[in-house]
Amino acid sequence: MKLAKAVLSGMTWLAVTGILCAPTTARGELQWQIPRMEPVRLRLVALAWNHLPTSFFASEEIFIAEIEITKDESRLVKLVYNFLPYQPRLSENDFNYSTVHELRAARDPQCDATLGEIATGQVGDWRQEQSQLKYSTDAPALNLARHKNRLPCYITSAADYTKPVHEPAPEE
Repeated sequence: MKLAKAVLSGMTWLAVTGILCAPTTARGELQWQIPRMEPVRLRLVALAWNHLPTSFFASEEIFIAEIEITKDESRLVKLVYNFLPYQPRLSENDFNYSTVHELRAARDPQCDATLGEIATGQVGDWRQEQSQLKYSTDAPALNLARHKNRLPCYITSAADYTKPVHEPAPEE
């Protein structure tokens, strides 16, 4: 009899625990998920900043680029290119406006910035000393006063770089 009561109370406890602790389904998009990489085609307009070479750590280059929306439409964006010491820099790979670079990149709204912020750095930013834009060959000059909106930021790496495609620059 005692055994039957113990078994019954144990089964009751398991049933109640199972009901109260039932798994729930996830709702919405989780914030910690890996950013979705998408294929993009862009032209490099100017190099805003880059690391001095290091032989141990990852480095980055920050560009102002024109992303191709359609064949006849493009938009200025901020491009953060990460690379390791043994990988090539993007600025070394045909830094010419007539070259369209095909790569995979992730959109990151947290690093959006205005053209002025990208070109001059932020107050206290250790990159501020190197605030001169280095334009790619044949790139149109940027009017820093004209562009007030934040540029969408895309992050990529040398591993996500596909290829350069030589196409004539669009007529202005």
